[in-house]
Amino acid sequence: MMWILTLRGNEDDGAFAVENEHGDRTLLLFEDEDDATRYSMMNEITNEHMPKLIPTEVEDDVAIRACEVYDYPYSVITSSDLVIPIKYDTV
Repeated sequence: MMWILTLRGNEDDGAFAVENEHGDRTLLLFEDEDDATRYSMMNEITNEHMPKLIPTEVEDDVAIRACEVYDYPYSVITSSDLVIPIKYDTV
């Protein structure tokens, strides 16, 4: 099992993906729920206007296969990785 981040109250409506400066998005798949929670908390502090994200458990093979079928970039975040949210500009 792995963990993705979803919008609180909309857990079945898709996953949060990080966006780079070119607008390309990458799905983060966390191996550890604590790491997903930590990222969510840091993101909330960094981006105070963004809706709250919560960790949602997913089958790792299903999530990875879906990304590969739809050619959607993803990154597996292991317990030895440190991922820090960036500040998104608000309109």
